[in-house]
Amino acid sequence: MLTMARRLQDLLDTTRALDFLGPLALRLYLAPVFWMAGTKKFANFEDTVAWFGNPDWGLGMPFPTVMAFLASGTETLGAILLVIGLGVRWISAPLMVTMMVAAVTVHWQNGWLAIAEGSGSMFATERTIGAIERLDRAKDILREHGHYQWLTENGSLVVLNNGIEFAATYFIMLLVLFFIGAGRYLSLDFWIARR
Repeated sequence: MLTMARRLQDLLDTTRALDFLGPLALRLYLAPVFWMAGTKKFANFEDTVAWFGNPDWGLGMPFPTVMAFLASGTETLGAILLVIGLGVRWISAPLMVTMMVAAVTVHWQNGWLAIAEGSGSMFATERTIGAIERLDRAKDILREHGHYQWLTENGSLVVLNNGIEFAATYFIMLLVLFFIGAGRYLSLDFWIARR
């Protein structure tokens, strides 16, 4: 029995030759997320600044122009650096800060769920249960008066709850990259370190 366990462990250990695929997958998953977030903020920079600064309908942050530029720049530059695998541990830290700020200022009051779920979910709240009730009513209206089949042929209708789920997930992925780095072979960090 012990011999078989050792052989299985040896077999499992052979997969370490491909351990560079984990950080590569994290980098390539996160890059478009941050690219879209950063470039969208830059494309509508005046609106982004207004949203960052307005205390009534926005975030009410001090120095909104500076904060908007830092967030947009960090996300856009971060996406590029993640793709090429350059300074991955360094850029992970400010990207984690953007995720913490987003989680606390934008998503926290909405609970955990990013997409609203009904009472069958252990993370459901009154807010998400109410959203599902409204979604069901909207679907009924669309089935009766709209082109429901056409509207849903490329995906289901959902209600965005905008909870911390995505920000927390991205933070954890960045935390992993902060500690393990960009990975071997398919990153500039690896080749620079070898020189």
